[in-house]
Amino acid sequence: MRSAASIAWLELTRFLRDRSNIFFVFIFPLLLVAMIGLQFGDDANAGRAAVVGSGQPLQERIVERLEEREVVVSSPTWDDALEKLARGRVDVAVRIDDAAASADAAGEPVRIEVVRSSAAAAQVVEQELRAAVAGLGVERSQQAALVERGVAEDEAAQALAAARTQIIPPTVKVSYADDFSQEFDGMGQFDFGASGQLLLFVFLTTLNGASTMIQARRLGVVRRMMSTPISSAQLIVGSTLGRWVLGFFQGAYIMAASTLFFGVDWGNLALALLVLAVFALVAAGAATLIGTLLNNEGPATGIAVGSGLVLAALGGSMFPLELMPDTMRKVAWFVPHSWGYEALADITRRGGGLVDIAPPLGVLLVMAVVLLVLGAWSLRRSLARAM
Repeated sequence: MRSAASIAWLELTRFLRDRSNIFFVFIFPLLLVAMIGLQFGDDANAGRAAVVGSGQPLQERIVERLEEREVVVSSPTWDDALEKLARGRVDVAVRIDDAAASADAAGEPVRIEVVRSSAAAAQVVEQELRAAVAGLGVERSQQAALVERGVAEDEAAQALAAARTQIIPPTVKVSYADDFSQEFDGMGQFDFGASGQLLLFVFLTTLNGASTMIQARRLGVVRRMMSTPISSAQLIVGSTLGRWVLGFFQGAYIMAASTLFFGVDWGNLALALLVLAVFALVAAGAATLIGTLLNNEGPATGIAVGSGLVLAALGGSMFPLELMPDTMRKVAWFVPHSWGYEALADITRRGGGLVDIAPPLGVLLVMAVVLLVLGAWSLRRSLARAM
């Protein structure tokens, strides 16, 4: 066992010494987690508006009302606003010219210019703008009614402002009726991206280890190792353990870094690590099989990257399984990522325990055993050829 552990440690240290792995192992996964979280997280529907004017009271009130509705507001020039609109940096551009400001001051109907982008959030921002302007209209009507009854304009404005502070906003409780909304209710902004990238990169990194096995065979390292007291069984266990250590190390790093930088909640950490360990075992078996069936690093790397990305897409690492059509869900049953996805979903979203994750964990174990047996058989054959 000590010899097998030494081989595994050698694999890990050689992997970490390769500087080309720094970006793809330590930086790239976190960048993807951040990008997915920013696109599909809670802040995705906040919306952005550019309100252009010369600082008139009407502009200030519209900006204030939009910001109360959590719309991100900027105040560039009109040309800059249109350029940002064309580049997708704002959803709605609003121009308040001097005529609109004068009409507002005179209590007359106001016309403002609004240009909306084609982005999906633009309609939401436009409705927020309409609601903000309608609220200002109601406020002005209330003030006019008080002035008509003999209240001074300043006193009327102060009374309305004081009244607004005394209003207790209604409490709205949203209950999701459909299964999909209930499934993702309460998830953190980066949780889905983190679990998906965990499965993607663990499998991808482990499969890429197949090329090092081919290189060791091609350069005669395996033949020289077999001339030492190490047995073929120790070499098989050590090589497989080396692949597993790479995958587990990558997954543990993503879990720790995503928790530290993005506040991702992995639920029961012990169970999440158990799922990671079994999933990495599946990937180690697949890497051993590829590394012993092929004789050249180039095709092995191509198969590892291609199959790693395709299986991740089919298994829900890039798009939720719950949104896939039934046919794709059935195809996903043959993909280890989908069972890892279900196990992590049970832990992080549904508060499941060991009993709840037993079915997907059992399927992953069966996959791991089948791949490891095939990989060991293929590796034994390659060792026989090497001798």
